[in-house]
Amino acid sequence: MTDAAKPVEDHVLVEVTVPAPADAVWAALRDPKQIANWFGWDTDALKDEIDFIFVTHAEADEARRTVTFVGVNDRYEVEARGDTSVVRVVRSAPVGEWTDVFDGMIEGWISFTQQLAFAFARHPGQTRRTIFFSGPPHADQLGRSVLGLDAAPAPGEPYTMPLGPDDASGQVWFVSRHQIGVTVDAWGDGLLVVAESPPKADKRPRGATMLTLTTYGLSDTAFSDLESRWKGWWETHFENAAPHEG
Repeated sequence: MTDAAKPVEDHVLVEVTVPAPADAVWAALRDPKQIANWFGWDTDALKDEIDFIFVTHAEADEARRTVTFVGVNDRYEVEARGDTSVVRVVRSAPVGEWTDVFDGMIEGWISFTQQLAFAFARHPGQTRRTIFFSGPPHADQLGRSVLGLDAAPAPGEPYTMPLGPDDASGQVWFVSRHQIGVTVDAWGDGLLVVAESPPKADKRPRGATMLTLTTYGLSDTAFSDLESRWKGWWETHFENAAPHEG
């Protein structure tokens, strides 16, 4: 049977409940300026990336509130639930060919959809600023262990503990197989998302870690201090530091 003839089934890659009406959430999936406040992280290429993914390579169904991404069989769905909305990313894939392996695109959808939910829940209408790091750890251990997140409680629970170079407090926002997100009070009620790819003998013998630090309302001085402090810590514990600040 050819790929075109194989039956397909839908797989929910990530699903969140957003405390906002469906029309507002739908607008945040269609307006590039709003997308830039939850998708990815601040970088000079973000505007072009949003245009490529959400405009030139997306098909929107206004009536059904779905955005399908051309060529990847993934789509966003927004479902109205009174004053709240359910937002999910769904992948259509051939039956029997779905495997539970690390997929960078899936991990991206998880990170960004959680960032969307966080923006609506904690900072509606506010502008974020982010810092991004990516690379393998120097030591043979997971990035969340280096950060101190092995001691994090369950999702929804508060925490107070060392976090990277800081003593931090906040709440565990979400946990998935390869990611953890925690709010950080000192970042203007910000969000740290940690995503990890597992070791791969031929390419990444120690795996790789990505950190997205999302902040709100910090002064330029406070933001610069945060970036400098975390950059120094990152370069001590990880290789190939690649921060992109906004």
